[in-house]
Parts: sequence; structure tokens; C-alpha cells
Amino acid sequence: MRCPFCAHDDTQVKDSRPTEDNTSIRRRRQCGGCGARFTTFERVQLREITILKSDEDGEGARREAFDRAKLEKSVALACRKRGVEQERIAQLVSGIQRQVETAGENEIPSARLGEMVMDGLKQLDTVAYIRFASVYRDFSEARDFEEFASTVQEAAAKNSD
Repeated sequence: MRCPFCAHDDTQVKDSRPTEDNTSIRRRRQCGGCGARFTTFERVQLREITILKSDEDGEGARREAFDRAKLEKSVALACRKRGVEQERIAQLVSGIQRQVETAGENEIPSARLGEMVMDGLKQLDTVAYIRFASVYRDFSEARDFEEFASTVQEAAAKNSD
């Protein structure tokens, strides 16, 4: 593993332990060159996943490699200032990643991935769900928010009955 501080190629693992949700291994490493310590995470990757992003100009789909960090950043942004623990966000992203990897397909449309995120956020935090939906569904007017929020409220009322 290359040192992120000095780019030296020789680093040693000083400590390894599973993360709290047991989906990855946390490793503390020390660089043999500069002595700096840093943390890495090792996760199981069942297959290479490609995201099919639809283009607005109708030219077809663009392909992009699945990026867990990008997904986690999007979910964290939706949950910002909502009091949702980082661990819960990581669990949600791990669950989505597992669903995608075990689906048996190497390519997944971005629309389906977005729906999976929205389903997870709906269970995690309603405001984060609406925030994510506003970007994902490209709300352009206040009326779009109102209509979507009213459907969320109606669904919540039905579930509480």
C-alpha cells in the first residue's frame, strides 16, 4: 500500500479489526519511509459494477464505474445536519452495495440505484429522503417540493394507521 503522505511503497499493517457492521476490515498502517500512520478499509467486492447513466440528449447511456465513496457522499449530503450517525449512513450504503453486487448483473441503471437510495433514506430520515429526491428527481419549482412532501405525508399517515 502506498503512503498517502510521501508515496513510499513500503507500509506495514500495525492493527487490523472488523468494522462495527462487519462489512469491512479497518487496518492501521505505518509508512516505512516517513513513519506516518494512516487507516485503510478493505471491503469484499463480488463483481465490477457499471452504472448506466442516461443522457438528456437522447444519445444513449453513458457508463461509469460504481463508486461507493460517491454514493456515500450523496447520502451523507442528504443527511447533513439531520443527526443521522455516520455509522447508519455507512450501513445503508453497504446494504445498497450488497444488493447491487448480488443482483447478478454487471450493469445497473442509475435510475434503479437512485430508487434504492430513496427507499433506504425513506426508512432512515424523511427530510433526507426529500432532500435526495429533490436533486435526484430534479425539482425545479416550490410546487414540486410541495407535491412530493404531501405524498410522503400521506404515506406516513397510512403507515401509522
